[in-house]
Amino acid sequence: QVRLVESGGGSVQAGGSLRLSCRVSGRTFSTYSMAWYRQAPGQEREFVSSITRNDDTTDYADAVKGRFTISRDGAKNTLYLQMNSLKPEDTAVYYCAARHFGDITGHGGTSIDYWGQGTQVTVSS
Repeated sequence: QVRLVESGGGSVQAGGSLRLSCRVSGRTFSTYSMAWYRQAPGQEREFVSSITRNDDTTDYADAVKGRFTISRDGAKNTLYLQMNSLKPEDTAVYYCAARHFGDITGHGGTSIDYWGQGTQVTVSS
């Protein structure tokens, strides 16, 4: 059984930084394309960023482009999201997501096979 466990969330002032981590266990990490999504109170879940399993091609939502960086460490079976220049509108629960043996297509989350439990990020002005 695959498990995705996020960590690294917290509270930070605007302009600050956080790094989220997602530890993947249960199967070979390299067989998963990975992504981050987020959901703010009263809003729908939205795509943040993704990274492919083979060539590490990355994709970002326009709202975070230039501020967030997604990466993965195969030796640690861990996905990361480095978040810089944080804004109050980045406040949300951040979810790690994975697709097994395929690229994550589109931003709607319908191609996702597994989800983490989420980690709260709060940015104050």
